[in-house]
Amino acid sequence: MQEDKQRSILKCVRCGTCRSICPVFEELGWESFSTRGRMLLAKGISKGMDVDESMIDSINTCTTCGLCEQMCPAGAKPTDVFEELRRDLVRMGKVKGSQLELYNNTLLTGNPLGEKRSDTSFILGQRDVPKVADYVYFVGCLGSYRFREDALKTYDLIRDMGVTVLSDEVCCGSPLLRTGFDADELIRHNLEQIEKTGAHTIIASCAGCYNTFKNDYPDRFNVVHITEFLVEHMDELGLGRLDLTVTYHDPCHLGRANRIFDAPRKLIMAVCDLKEMRTNRENARCCGGGGGVRKGYPDLSASIAKKRTMDVPDGVDHIVTCCPLCRTNLEQASDVPVIDLLDLLYMAQKEGLKAV
Repeated sequence: MQEDKQRSILKCVRCGTCRSICPVFEELGWESFSTRGRMLLAKGISKGMDVDESMIDSINTCTTCGLCEQMCPAGAKPTDVFEELRRDLVRMGKVKGSQLELYNNTLLTGNPLGEKRSDTSFILGQRDVPKVADYVYFVGCLGSYRFREDALKTYDLIRDMGVTVLSDEVCCGSPLLRTGFDADELIRHNLEQIEKTGAHTIIASCAGCYNTFKNDYPDRFNVVHITEFLVEHMDELGLGRLDLTVTYHDPCHLGRANRIFDAPRKLIMAVCDLKEMRTNRENARCCGGGGGVRKGYPDLSASIAKKRTMDVPDGVDHIVTCCPLCRTNLEQASDVPVIDLLDLLYMAQKEGLKAV
């Protein structure tokens, strides 16, 4: 294990602060499924301790939400430690079947869903897209295969602002990187595609894609989240006011990991009323889907999502989020409809056109 991760393990003073906020520990209740317990396991494994199935489950059930790091009084970075430990376990051949399925699907088809790779260019077949532009809209796997209408709406919002899409986009690599695998082949492919467009900036609408481009790719392009981009171009969107009240779920890899809290809220409040969830911004609870947990431990993921919906205030029409994985996971648990922020803006734009 890398030296900085070893130092982070040593910073953990076993105080237990993380026990009170870890969404996985709250559901499972065992010390080995708390951040403190995982840090003890990380120390033991780094010193050569034998690894059994229960230890693999302990390390792989972390959603990488970062709440423990946010609250840690000692300044430890457990999420970094656990991702590094997952890489060590993969190198040791200590992997779950769900991890291998995710890895094989992504490398064979270019996406973790195992869908046909040629389908990633669907926007090119339905819109007049320039081959060369200053900006690239990176659609992401869920946008390409599960939420196509929202991806088209997103492109329609920004198409006149010098934006193109990739002709052969593959997964950004986030699912592999979070579960301990190498994503170099995917990263190399996407970088080659981006360079062909001549773009200087990548626009990501998925929190996981944004986090990966921002922190795991070479520093060769600017990276912005779609909400940051749209705030800068709000006057060009022609937004009208909607008679709606919504609440906003902060995706962990957008909010806590990258401190993007204000841009989504500015856009929401420009078009409707916002009621905050009981936990929000840097303290927002996780949806339960990240870190490979939705794939590897679906029942646990669903339980965490249900707990998150308990934070929804009364009297809201929608839960709005900026992450398709959060949307997918919350939809299964919520009685309140869950929509993407871009879908909300698209509705507001249509309302704005009526007023013209």
